[in-house]
Amino acid sequence: MNFPLYIAKRYVRSRSSQNAVNIINFITFLVIVIGSAALFLVLSGFAGLKTFSLSFTNAFDPDLKAQPAIGKVFSITPEQEERLANIAGLASYSKEIEEKVVLSFDKKMDIANIKGVDSNYTVTTGVDSTVYWGSWSTARQQGVAGNGIMRTLGLAIDRKPVKVLALKPGTGSLVQGSTTTDMYNVLPLQISGVYSVEASLDDMYVFLDLGLAQALLEKDSTQVSGISFKMKPDSDENSVREAIGTILGDDILLKNRQELNSNLYRMLNTENIAAYLIFTLVLIIALFNVVGAIIMMILDKQENSKTLFSLGATLKELRRIYFVQGVLVTTFGGLIGVLLGSILIGSQLVFGWVKIGSIDYPVEYQLQNVLIVLGTIIVLGVIASKIASSRINQKLLAA
Repeated sequence: MNFPLYIAKRYVRSRSSQNAVNIINFITFLVIVIGSAALFLVLSGFAGLKTFSLSFTNAFDPDLKAQPAIGKVFSITPEQEERLANIAGLASYSKEIEEKVVLSFDKKMDIANIKGVDSNYTVTTGVDSTVYWGSWSTARQQGVAGNGIMRTLGLAIDRKPVKVLALKPGTGSLVQGSTTTDMYNVLPLQISGVYSVEASLDDMYVFLDLGLAQALLEKDSTQVSGISFKMKPDSDENSVREAIGTILGDDILLKNRQELNSNLYRMLNTENIAAYLIFTLVLIIALFNVVGAIIMMILDKQENSKTLFSLGATLKELRRIYFVQGVLVTTFGGLIGVLLGSILIGSQLVFGWVKIGSIDYPVEYQLQNVLIVLGTIIVLGVIASKIASSRINQKLLAA
C-alpha cells in the first residue's frame, strides 16, 4: 500500500489525545458536509425553478420557428408546404399570422396581439393545455383570449363578442373627419376559452382562425408571419434546420426554443451562475477550517512526524501524508453532503414538504449538479490541503 495514503487513513480514523484538536476536526468535517449539501440544494432548487419557468413559455413556443428576415410577413407557396411535410425529422408544422390590434368591449379598450393560427397549431404546440376556462375553438368567428385581457375588458366566454380593430394597410395619411370604419377593419369575435400562463403572456394574445385573421389584415392566404415546427423524437435539429432553410430560402430566420427566449434563458443562467459563485465563496471561507485543522494535526503529530523522518521518510512523503488526509476529509465530507442533499431533494420530489402557495416548490435532481458539487469540493480541498501540508519543513522537524 502507498505509504503516505496508509498513514493518512490512520490519522483520519484515529482520535487525538488533545480534545481541542478533536473538536476542531469534527467542526471542520461538519462544515464541509453542510456546505456541500447547501450548494447541492441551491443548484437543485435553481434547476427546478428554471424548468418551472420555462414550462410556461414551452406551451407557446415550438421546437423551431420560422420568422421573416425582413418585415412582418413572408409568403409560402403550396409547393413549399408539400416539401415541408416531407421532411423526415418533422412531426408537424403550423402557419400563423400575428399583428397588434385594438380590442373594444362596452366602452373599454385594450391593445393586444391577435394570432391567427391553423388547425395544426395545437398539435405543433401545447397552447391548448393552458386553457382553464371554456374550450379551445377558433371556428365560426370564435377565439381564445388571455386571462389578463379578459379581466381588463370584463369579457365572458360565449357571451357578447369583443370587437377587434385592425388598422387598414396603406401608405396614405389620415384625413380630417376619418371614421373608425375608414381607418380600421372591424371583426366581432366571440370568446370561447381563456388561457392562463403568466402575466405578460396573459395580457398579450387573442387566438383566432388563420384565414379570418388574414382577411382582417387584408393579407392573402400565402402570407404568414411565422411557421411553427414540431420535431419528431430523437430527430437531429441541425439536419431539420438545414432542410427547412433549403425550402424556405433566405427570406426567413429559423430559431429554436432557446433562441426565441434568449433573454429569459440568459437571465436564468446568470442567476444560476451567481448562486453557484456565492455559495462557492462560502465554501472557500469554510475550507479555511481545513487548513487550520490540518495545521493543528501537524502540530499534534509533530513527534510522530519526527519519528517517521528518522525512520527514513522524506520531507515530500510527510507533506503528502497531510495532503492526502485533507483530500480524504474534504472528499468524504462532500460525498456525505451530496448524499444528505439528495435525500432532501428526493423527499421534496416525493412528498412536497416545501410549498409555494398551493404548489410544491420546484426542484430537480440532476447528475451534473452532483458532479459540480463534488468537483468544487475536491478542487477546493486539494488547494486547502496543499497550502496546509506545505507547513511541514526542516525547521518543524528539528524543533
